[in-house]
Order: sequence, then C-alpha cells, then structure tokens
Amino acid sequence: MPVIEVLFNDLQRLVKADLPRNLAELTDILSYVKGEAVSLEEDALSIEIKDGNRPDLWCVEGIARELKGALGVEEGLREYVVKGFSGISMEVDPRLENIRPFIGCAVVKEVHLTSEVIRELMHLQDKLDQTYGRRRRRASIGLYNLGLITPPLQFDVAKPEDVSFVPLGGEVEMTLREIVESHPKGIEYGHLVKKHERWPILRDSKEKVLSIPPIINSNNLGKISEGEEDIFVEVTGTDYRTVLNTLKIVTLSLADRGEEIFSTQVRYPYGEERVVSTPNLSVKEVRLDLNYVNQILGLSLKVDMVLKLLKRARYNVKWSGGSSIEVTVPCYRMDVMHQLDIIEDVAIMYGYNNLKPRWPQQITFGKISDFEAFSDATREVMTGLGFQETLSFSLSNDEQLFRKMNLKGEKAVELLNPTSLRFTCLQSWLIPSLMDFLSKNTHVEYPQRIFEVGDCVVPDEASETGVQNIRKLACLITHSNSNFSEIKASLNAFSINMGFKHQLFESTHKSFIEGRVGTIFVQKKQVGIIGEINPLILEMWGLENPVTGFEVNLSTLMNAT
Repeated sequence: MPVIEVLFNDLQRLVKADLPRNLAELTDILSYVKGEAVSLEEDALSIEIKDGNRPDLWCVEGIARELKGALGVEEGLREYVVKGFSGISMEVDPRLENIRPFIGCAVVKEVHLTSEVIRELMHLQDKLDQTYGRRRRRASIGLYNLGLITPPLQFDVAKPEDVSFVPLGGEVEMTLREIVESHPKGIEYGHLVKKHERWPILRDSKEKVLSIPPIINSNNLGKISEGEEDIFVEVTGTDYRTVLNTLKIVTLSLADRGEEIFSTQVRYPYGEERVVSTPNLSVKEVRLDLNYVNQILGLSLKVDMVLKLLKRARYNVKWSGGSSIEVTVPCYRMDVMHQLDIIEDVAIMYGYNNLKPRWPQQITFGKISDFEAFSDATREVMTGLGFQETLSFSLSNDEQLFRKMNLKGEKAVELLNPTSLRFTCLQSWLIPSLMDFLSKNTHVEYPQRIFEVGDCVVPDEASETGVQNIRKLACLITHSNSNFSEIKASLNAFSINMGFKHQLFESTHKSFIEGRVGTIFVQKKQVGIIGEINPLILEMWGLENPVTGFEVNLSTLMNAT
C-alpha cells in the first residue's frame, strides 16, 4: 500500500483543526481515510494509505479534504468549478497515435507555493507516476509556470537528434538522444520512447521545449518556484482514462492551495477528429437504497442518520421520502462504482468499532458444493482417460487468446491497470493456455495428452457486473498421427463416464481445420467445440505435430445433465 510523506503542520492548516501528535490517536483520526500514522519526526509525517483504489488520498490535500468532513469542519460535497477557458489550446500530432496518444491539461491560478508545498507536489507527482501511471507508461505529469509559456501548444514528435534543450536541473543543452542515454531520468524511462523512430515532444508557439514526455521537463519552462504562480498542468499517457483521472487529482490538489481552475482545449486528429475540453470535473448521481444500507451493515439506521453520515463522507444528498436517497459523488471519487462503495463510507463514518458483533442466527454445515463435486469428477475422469492436468493463469493477453488462435474481433474482459503486457485481460477460453503449454514442452516425449478445468470470464451486459464467470474443461492431444477420430473417441469416453449423451454437428471455427470441426450439443444445448487445430496456428505456436482437442462449458453441461 502507498506510503506518503506530508508535513504535519501543513496537514493541520489544510484541515483547519488541531490534530494529536500521539501516533495511536492520530491513527484513529486517519482511519477515516483508511490511513495509519507510520512515523512522526518533528514536522515529517509518514502515512500508509490502506486503500490502493483511492489515488486522490495520496496527497496531503486529498487527506485534508476528507478529514474536514469526518471531523465536522465541513460537510457535503467540496465543489470544484472550471471558471472558464484559459486560452490555451493543444494541437496533437497524428503520428502520436501509436506512440503516446493522449494528453490532458489544466490551468490553476494564484497557487501559493512554498518550498515545502513544492516538495509535497513532487511527492504526489512521483507517487502517481510510479503506481497509478505504471512507471510513467500509462500516465506521467508535468508542471509549468504558465507565465513563461506562449500558447497555442503543440504535442508532436521529433527525431532524437533534431531537438535539443536544457533538461530540468541541468545547465548544458542536450539533444533528446543525449538526454535518454546519459541523464538519470532518461536512463530510467528512456525505454518508453527508444523503440520509436520519432519521440514525443511538447512545445509552445515559439518552438520552446516544455518537455520530452514522459521523461523530463526543460529547465527553462518546466520549473516551478516559490511564490504565487499560475500553474499549467499536463498529463500524457497511453490510457485515456488514466490520463484524465491523474490530471483531475493533480489539478484539485493545486486548487486547494490556489484560487481558480481554467480549462484547456485539446484537438485530436486521429479516430473521429474532435476537440476535448480538460479537465472534466463533472459529478455523478447514484441512487442509494436505505433498506440495502441496513441490510449490508446489520443496523437499523434512520434516514436522518444516513444523510448525516453521507455528508461527513463528502457526498451531497437529496431525499424526497421513501427508502431511496440520491447521492452526488465527487468528481475525484473514481473508485465509486456501486452502492456498496458508498455503504462502505457510511460504515467508516459510523465507526467500525461501533458495529456490535453478534453470533450467527442460523446453524449451518459446510460441504463441497455440487458444482465443485462435478468439477472434481471431471478431473478424475480425464485423468482416468490418460490425460495429464495442467494449471494456467487466469490472466492472459489478446495475442495469446485471439491473434495466435487466428481470431479477430473477439472481446475479452480487460484489466484497467495491467502491470505487464503478458497479463492484460482475463482468459475467455482454455485452449490457448493449453497451446501455450505445448509450445513450451516440445522437448518432452510424445504423445502428449493434457487437460485443464478452469474458470473463464466473458463480457455479459445483462449481468450486474457486466461479466460472467464460466467453468470450462479443455483438452488437447498431440503426436505425429493425432486426428479427429482420436479426439472424438476421447469425447465419447468422457460423456459415457460423466453420464450424458452428446451430439456433434459440423460447424466452422477459424482456430480449427475446416471440415474437421464440430459443435457439441447436449439436450439441444450447445456446450462446446471439438476439432483439429489449424496448421497456421500450429506454426504460430512453433508446434510441428498435429494437435486435436475439445472444450466444453461445464456450467452448461451440469445444468443439462
């Protein structure tokens, strides 16, 4: 969990309340923001935030914003308003689409900066870059003195030898390549741009360089200093939502120390050409059911109490009778996706220690579920048929699931913040994982007969979560003479041992050889597919022997039997 460094006196000033210096007492107060006081030495306070889904709390301004509500200094929504257009427009070069396609900008005027505040801003910038921004790949932040910049601005590209500037903290002008190869920040983050022929560059109308995103600002325009300044904020990245959310967090932190927020306009030339106004500080409405709140918390709270607790949690509320409460969620609460997220805040403000534990009212006896018993029986049958069980990751990637299986246009449930290119989505079927296993075991003696029973996740707009979990069985056979008849015999043996009758109907599937693929039906319900793997796919996986296999939906199969 993130540990942030703040100044104790600065936190008190922003909260507008006296806070205890005793760590235990301070932790009690910080529990309202899921925080723990790690250490307090003179004015340096270390806080561990226990919630990785609240990047808005990774700065002293965000913590103070929440504590003011919890301590009763302020109640209800902290409103942030964009006062108007700053006059700054940003033109995006179309060649950035496959390099670093997104940018968001904002202006905050009359920000009161001290050396301590600048240090805390740098801590926030580094924390967001390293974690939420995935080491500056998905998003990175730049702060500038607005008075030194001449709009309009250009977010374009340049060859590494064609542009030079003095990097932040330096004295000597360097080319982009020299910065990447010799500057500490260039060495650390240069891999994000080195693979491209042209690199991202941010310039103003006088061709003065602001920065080389996501590596380093220029020393001339990209340096902020003590005093009262108008600050220009930019965030570039590869993920649009992450860029806008990061911009929002930094802008609001500055706004808590400044006067007014002004928007900028970004013109995108790719996709559907459009002009986007940033930052977007719009709030959202969520309908909360009072009965559901009491059901989840095991309480009998009256509506007045729930309204009071919600206001302390910095929500605006509106109640027009009945059990329905209309809740206005702050623009910085990116974590709120469901009623349960709001109910958690109600519980925090009520106080977890005030929730009285009680013994379960019913006596229950645990046992393995019928579905798990069915899955275990499947494993026993497959093992008895001479197959060896494998276990793969639930996470995968588009290339493994689709491209290397000769499929296009298929959808998977993607991760919002993947930590690596290998794991970017949840697996939607099992055969690709088995193909990956075979490709890594070509040195092992043939024939190879493998299977896996595992959970897959597919998009489902009809469900509450938008996805559906499906338990599947998949198996593959590979050797020099593997053919459709052999895998069909294995399917027949499996169905007999599991006590169901199936039918095969000829079908088409781009992962299998045409004419040697069929759809599996049980009691007129489609439960799976069987066939010989397409030689094109074998070549992509580096396999020389033919491969046959089938995959069935155990969830559907159990209900059908």
